[in-house]
Amino acid sequence: MAGSLSKNKQGLRMLIPGCVLQLFLGILYVWSVFVAPVSEKLAWDINQVKLTSSFMLSFFVVGILVGGRLLPKLGAQKVTLGGGLMLAAGMLAAAFVPPGAPWLIFVTYGVVGGFGVGAAYNAIISSAQKWFPQNRGFATGVTVCAFGFSTVIFAPLIEWLIKGYGVKISFLILSAAFFTVVVALYSFIKLPDAAAASPASEALLAKKQFTLKQTLASKEFYLLTFSLMLGTAAFFILNPSLKTLAPERGLNGAMGTALVMVTGVANALGRLAVPLLSDKIGRNWGALCTIAVTSICAATMCFAQSYLFMGLVAVTAFCYGGFSGIYPLLAADYFGIKNVASNYGAIMVGFALSALLFPIGLRVITGDTQKFIVLAILAAVGASLVVVLMISKKKKAA
Repeated sequence: MAGSLSKNKQGLRMLIPGCVLQLFLGILYVWSVFVAPVSEKLAWDINQVKLTSSFMLSFFVVGILVGGRLLPKLGAQKVTLGGGLMLAAGMLAAAFVPPGAPWLIFVTYGVVGGFGVGAAYNAIISSAQKWFPQNRGFATGVTVCAFGFSTVIFAPLIEWLIKGYGVKISFLILSAAFFTVVVALYSFIKLPDAAAASPASEALLAKKQFTLKQTLASKEFYLLTFSLMLGTAAFFILNPSLKTLAPERGLNGAMGTALVMVTGVANALGRLAVPLLSDKIGRNWGALCTIAVTSICAATMCFAQSYLFMGLVAVTAFCYGGFSGIYPLLAADYFGIKNVASNYGAIMVGFALSALLFPIGLRVITGDTQKFIVLAILAAVGASLVVVLMISKKKKAA
């Protein structure tokens, strides 16, 4: 694999800047660090502030879907630039949200920022898959790994900024940093032209290439979409609450921050490891193992304390990262690589539904034990959908 990667110099010239951009776009997952200080600044209930993460993740998917549709028309450079500038603009506007209208944080950081991240994210992943047709697991894994690793860098940095300069100045600094990085690197993100086509890419294109309409008409689409929705629910409940859950499970304040960072590392590693593993054992088996482990972790969290709880959160984050790495590959495997940007965007609707519905819907469950039992059941149902997908594929092959 190393030899084929080193020969693809044009692809590497796209992949390396793409990973840097993904590192900054991954600010999506650091909202738990903002929750308490933003709640204090806006004089707003902390549970309402936590919902900003759900809005951002939901519109992240809308950005993926719309960006995927625009990619063939505008090109990867323009979609990446537009998405990155929207993130910077959302951060800038978030700095000026007044206590009198705290819900505007949903619009600025959540809707505008989330949409921008999704559009740029999809453009980078789609470009990476097409530049590395023989190493799609590696290329996809590396780009989404950089996205997930953002938490490790930005969680302590943002905490330091907020303590030293306050929430408003922190948003302004982050906005300026994102603007600078996006403007400097967006021109490197582009799709390969026909002259750069390789035998491997031609072989992938020789398979049936589903349009978005054809994808939406297939049962595989719904099995993939709902398995993703159910498998990611546990992480969406845990992620915005990490700082508040930590002391409840016997972890002090410093360990709470460490938990956020550990989650970021695990998330990033899952994004790289699961796609690479799926190259060996198959995409469906990779997805099934990831969702099954998520279910086991959620069930064990019913009673876990201290470092066991931290370990289970890390494994759940690893699996969540794995979903982000393997589902773009599943979209290409089932529906072809030509329209993977729009087809993957459609599958990510399941991700958006999970991010929005479960944090709101499960608020009616007050006890942690009951909540984690529900999350374990949801993931188990998601795993059963992947089993159905595997059986269906086997029957078609026969």
